[in-house]
Amino acid sequence: MKKIEAIIKPFKLDEVKEALHEVGVSGITVTEAKGFGRQKGHTELYRGAEYVVDFLPKVKLEVVVSDAQAAAVVEAIAGAAQTGRIGDGKIFVSDIQTALRIRTGEQDDAAI
Repeated sequence: MKKIEAIIKPFKLDEVKEALHEVGVSGITVTEAKGFGRQKGHTELYRGAEYVVDFLPKVKLEVVVSDAQAAAVVEAIAGAAQTGRIGDGKIFVSDIQTALRIRTGEQDDAAI
């Protein structure tokens, strides 16, 4: 099993969710986040004073899928989240040793 974490722009969430649904992902976890990468925030003007916005709003998605499904999920997220501009985000893939559905006791692939 693989855990796929993606940091994306908030306005791309609906497109990514739809793309994941099309490749058969049944559940995701979404967390609001703030951060910056190479874009290093931006400067804004407020009441005549300039100030730096260091942390930009982002959305973090987490999904656990079977090994066979992982490449399709990464491709779906990347395709739906891409704008071609700086700050599109990142995708991280890591191995999951075990998964357990608390309600039924199902494990591993049956639990996801």
